[in-house]
Amino acid sequence: MHVFSLEREQEWNPKHHVEKILGTEADGDFTVACWEPGQVSPNHCHPHATEIYFCFSGGGTMRTPDRTVPVTPGAFIVHPPGEVHEYENGATRTLLFRVRYGDDMLSRHVAWRNNPGWTQSAEDAAYYKQHPVG
Repeated sequence: MHVFSLEREQEWNPKHHVEKILGTEADGDFTVACWEPGQVSPNHCHPHATEIYFCFSGGGTMRTPDRTVPVTPGAFIVHPPGEVHEYENGATRTLLFRVRYGDDMLSRHVAWRNNPGWTQSAEDAAYYKQHPVG
Protein backbone atom coordinates (compact mmCIF):
# COMPACT_ATOMS: atom_id res chain seq x y z
CA MET A 1 0.00 0.00 0.00
CA HIS A 2 1.14 3.54 -0.79
CA VAL A 3 -0.37 6.47 1.11
CA PHE A 4 0.25 10.13 0.28
CA SER A 5 -1.23 13.55 0.97
CA LEU A 6 -1.36 15.69 -2.16
CA GLU A 7 -1.45 18.81 -0.01
CA ARG A 8 1.74 17.79 1.86
CA GLU A 9 3.54 16.71 -1.33
CA GLN A 10 2.94 19.85 -3.38
CA GLU A 11 5.92 21.96 -4.54
CA TRP A 12 5.73 25.19 -6.53
CA ASN A 13 8.14 26.98 -8.86
CA PRO A 14 7.32 30.24 -10.68
CA LYS A 15 9.70 29.36 -13.55
CA HIS A 16 8.25 25.94 -14.51
CA HIS A 17 5.62 23.48 -13.37
CA VAL A 18 6.77 20.83 -10.91
CA GLU A 19 6.11 17.13 -11.48
CA LYS A 20 7.10 15.15 -8.41
CA ILE A 21 7.01 11.37 -8.78
CA LEU A 22 5.65 10.04 -5.49
CA GLY A 23 6.23 6.39 -6.25
CA THR A 24 6.19 3.56 -8.74
CA GLU A 25 4.29 0.32 -8.94
CA ALA A 26 4.71 -2.43 -11.55
CA ASP A 27 4.66 -0.68 -14.95
CA GLY A 28 3.63 2.77 -13.73
CA ASP A 29 4.19 5.79 -11.57
CA PHE A 30 2.08 8.32 -9.70
CA THR A 31 2.87 12.01 -9.50
CA VAL A 32 1.74 15.29 -8.03
CA ALA A 33 1.96 18.10 -10.62
CA CYS A 34 1.93 21.72 -9.43
CA TRP A 35 1.22 24.58 -11.84
CA GLU A 36 1.53 28.32 -11.31
CA PRO A 37 -0.83 30.64 -13.25
CA GLY A 38 -0.22 30.65 -17.01
CA GLN A 39 2.35 27.83 -17.11
CA VAL A 40 2.20 25.61 -20.21
CA SER A 41 3.48 22.07 -20.68
CA PRO A 42 5.40 20.97 -23.73
CA ASN A 43 3.14 19.60 -26.46
CA HIS A 44 4.10 15.93 -26.20
CA CYS A 45 3.07 12.30 -26.15
CA HIS A 46 4.10 9.09 -24.44
CA PRO A 47 4.32 6.54 -27.27
CA HIS A 48 4.16 3.52 -24.95
CA ALA A 49 2.27 4.76 -21.87
CA THR A 50 -1.20 5.85 -20.84
CA GLU A 51 -1.30 9.10 -18.88
CA ILE A 52 -4.19 9.94 -16.54
CA TYR A 53 -4.73 13.33 -14.86
CA PHE A 54 -7.09 14.16 -12.01
CA CYS A 55 -7.60 17.84 -11.13
CA PHE A 56 -7.51 18.28 -7.36
CA SER A 57 -7.65 22.10 -7.33
CA GLY A 58 -7.36 25.04 -9.72
CA GLY A 59 -7.65 24.26 -13.40
CA GLY A 60 -6.81 25.15 -16.95
CA THR A 61 -7.13 23.73 -20.46
CA MET A 62 -6.02 20.40 -21.96
CA ARG A 63 -5.44 20.31 -25.72
CA THR A 64 -5.03 17.48 -28.21
CA PRO A 65 -4.96 17.90 -32.00
CA ASP A 66 -8.71 17.09 -32.05
CA ARG A 67 -10.10 18.63 -28.86
CA THR A 68 -9.71 21.34 -26.25
CA VAL A 69 -11.36 20.71 -22.89
CA PRO A 70 -11.56 22.63 -19.63
CA VAL A 71 -9.81 21.06 -16.64
CA THR A 72 -11.65 21.85 -13.42
CA PRO A 73 -11.60 20.36 -9.91
CA GLY A 74 -12.86 16.79 -10.15
CA ALA A 75 -12.02 16.47 -13.87
CA PHE A 76 -10.40 13.20 -14.93
CA ILE A 77 -8.57 13.05 -18.28
CA VAL A 78 -7.06 9.96 -19.92
CA HIS A 79 -4.48 10.16 -22.73
CA PRO A 80 -3.95 6.80 -24.45
CA PRO A 81 -0.44 5.87 -25.67
CA GLY A 82 0.76 8.16 -28.45
CA GLU A 83 -1.89 10.90 -28.02
CA VAL A 84 -0.24 14.32 -28.37
CA HIS A 85 -1.37 16.72 -25.65
CA GLU A 86 -0.60 20.01 -23.94
CA TYR A 87 -1.80 21.47 -20.64
CA GLU A 88 -2.14 25.23 -20.11
CA ASN A 89 -2.81 26.35 -16.56
CA GLY A 90 -5.44 28.95 -15.76
CA ALA A 91 -5.33 32.02 -13.52
CA THR A 92 -4.78 30.23 -10.20
CA ARG A 93 -2.41 27.61 -8.83
CA THR A 94 -3.39 24.12 -9.89
CA LEU A 95 -2.71 20.78 -8.27
CA LEU A 96 -3.04 17.72 -10.52
CA PHE A 97 -2.59 14.06 -9.63
CA ARG A 98 -1.13 11.98 -12.48
CA VAL A 99 -0.84 8.25 -13.06
CA ARG A 100 1.20 6.82 -15.95
CA TYR A 101 1.49 3.19 -16.88
CA GLY A 102 2.92 1.24 -19.80
CA ASP A 103 6.07 -0.29 -21.22
CA ASP A 104 8.04 3.00 -21.24
CA MET A 105 7.29 6.47 -19.77
CA LEU A 106 9.41 8.25 -22.39
CA SER A 107 8.00 11.59 -23.65
CA ARG A 108 8.32 12.80 -27.23
CA HIS A 109 8.04 16.61 -27.55
CA VAL A 110 6.57 18.45 -30.54
CA ALA A 111 6.70 22.08 -29.40
CA TRP A 112 6.60 24.22 -26.28
CA ARG A 113 4.59 27.42 -26.41
CA ASN A 114 5.72 30.16 -24.03
CA ASN A 115 9.25 28.72 -23.87
CA PRO A 116 11.30 30.65 -26.46
CA GLY A 117 14.57 28.92 -25.52
CA TRP A 118 13.25 25.41 -26.19
CA THR A 119 14.43 23.39 -29.20
CA GLN A 120 13.21 19.99 -30.30
CA SER A 121 15.70 17.15 -29.98
CA ALA A 122 16.82 15.26 -33.06
CA GLU A 123 15.25 12.08 -31.63
CA ASP A 124 11.88 13.78 -31.14
CA ALA A 125 12.01 15.33 -34.64
CA ALA A 126 12.68 11.88 -36.10
CA TYR A 127 9.79 10.40 -34.09
CA TYR A 128 7.31 13.02 -35.37
CA LYS A 129 8.56 12.63 -38.93
CA GLN A 130 7.45 8.99 -38.67
CA HIS A 131 4.31 9.87 -36.62
CA PRO A 132 2.97 13.23 -37.88
CA VAL A 133 0.68 15.22 -35.57
CA GLY A 134 -2.75 16.06 -36.75
